[in-house]
Formats: sequence, C-alpha cells, structure tokens
Amino acid sequence: MTIALCLPTLNAAATARPFLDALAMQSLSPLECLAIDSTSADGTPELLAAAGLRIHSIPRQTFNHGATRQLAVELCPDAEIIIFMTQDAVLASPDSLQRLLDAFADPLVGAAYGRQLPAADATPIAAHARLFNYLPQSYVRDKSDIPRYGIKTAFLSNSFAAYRRSALLAVGGFPTSAILSEDTMVATRMLLHDWKIAYCAEATCFHSHNYSMIDEFRRYFDIGVFHGREPWYLATLGKAEGEGFRFVHSELHYLRKKSPSLIPSALLRTLSKFCGYKLGRMERFLPAPLKHRLSMNKGYWSAIRTKPL
Repeated sequence: MTIALCLPTLNAAATARPFLDALAMQSLSPLECLAIDSTSADGTPELLAAAGLRIHSIPRQTFNHGATRQLAVELCPDAEIIIFMTQDAVLASPDSLQRLLDAFADPLVGAAYGRQLPAADATPIAAHARLFNYLPQSYVRDKSDIPRYGIKTAFLSNSFAAYRRSALLAVGGFPTSAILSEDTMVATRMLLHDWKIAYCAEATCFHSHNYSMIDEFRRYFDIGVFHGREPWYLATLGKAEGEGFRFVHSELHYLRKKSPSLIPSALLRTLSKFCGYKLGRMERFLPAPLKHRLSMNKGYWSAIRTKPL
C-alpha cells in the first residue's frame, strides 16, 4: 500500500521543528511527504525541503481548504492512502501514523481520523473541546448510524486524517467551493455511498486552538455560511443545535471541576458562537464587505469577488 502525507503550510517556520521531529520518529515512513506552501515569507519551504519534504508553492490568495487538498491528491497520483495534517498538529507517539493506517484493513473504510489531544499550552476551554470531540475509544460508523448519531456520524478533521484514494475519487474528491468543512463534506458523501468512517483513538496528535471570543464568532459565522450554502448536508445528517447543547452542558460540567472562574467567559463564548452561526446562516442578506469582515476565512470571499463571470 503506497502512502503520501500532505501538509498545507503558511509561515510555519516558527513551529515546524516539533512537527518535523515527531514525523522523523514515526515507525511508518510515508512514500512521500508533500507540503503545499502558500508563498510563505519566513523560510518555511526551505526548512521543509531540507527535512526531505517535496514543496509545491501556490499564490497565497488561491488557497482554498478543499481545492488545495484536492491539488495535493492530484500531485500524489500513486498514493493509495493520502494522509492530511495541518502545520500546528504534532504526532504524539511513534506509531501514530501506523495506527491510523491500520483502520484501512477494512476494505470498506473510506476515511479515518486520529485522536487530537490538547497541546501543552491549551486553555481549559480549548482542552475541553478536544476531550469532548475526541474520545478515548475507537469506533467505525456507517450510513446506518446517522439516525443515532446525527451530525457526529460524519465528524472528521483534516488536522489528522487519511483517505482511501479510490473512495475519495468515487465521491468526487474534495469540494472546491466550500468555505470550510471540506473534510466532513467528503465524509458525508462517503457515508451516502456506503463507505465507512473510522475513528482511531490510538492514533494521536497534539492539536488545539486557544481561540479568542472574536475568533470563535468568526469561525461559527463560517460554519453558518457552510450550512446555509450546503443545505443537503444538514438535510442528510440532521440539525447541529442538539450537538451544540450537549457540548455546552459538557463544557460547563468540565469547567466547574477544572476552572470555575472561566464559566462566565464560556457562557459569553457560547452566545458569541450562536450569534455568529445565526448571522452566517443569513449571510445571503448581508453585503459582501460585511461578510468579509465577519469571516475567519477571508480569502473565500476575496475569491468570490475575483471569480470571472
């Protein structure tokens, strides 16, 4: 089985060393390591090339969560399994990649993702998000699980995930026009085409975000845009609100034990995320400059404005 690891990068020089050190320790060496670099200005391409990665540079303004990853798939035509990571994810054990690939022993598994552990600098709020979404038990889900698990059935994260090429191509590859969530879109399409999605709790990496409240608002604005522009997604999996309420309940319980002083902040963040999401769902009524201002993925709106008619 031929394997490639693909990594989108932008000005990653300051944080690349932990990623590269962990990659060098892996018991499994991918056939090829490819970095698609968005014209970094800090020496990232040179640093990664010196570590043995193949570099493919793209103009920064052309980066797109789905299209850039689809480009990576096309640049690794011989890879039967393509692993995707982000530059801020650090493999947590020497067998992380091998454990992730073990999921593909089942020929019906189309995609698999690993467990993300809180990074050393994670705040209690950021740590809870990882502990809530990435459980210590592995599982495999298919289309029959949608009535029970709803939107969580297709949960997947390209910060540490792998795809079977044949399954990915069978569902049309990564979407090229989504603002985000290209990973869960692919997972949903795979489920509908009778592929399975595997969660590998034994395959671990350190990855978390200490988002500010404004960052949370902007991210959830983009999620709202995604849900509004892809109505089939929620129609297939069910509404996201139920999972949101479960998350808030879990977060408050966690903070009561770990850091009660953060509960007011968590409640404000919940309100911010809710408002951002609702505004995103109504983005068709908002002027383009305002959408650009409210969004985390500003390049998405710039690309829309410059797209030829």
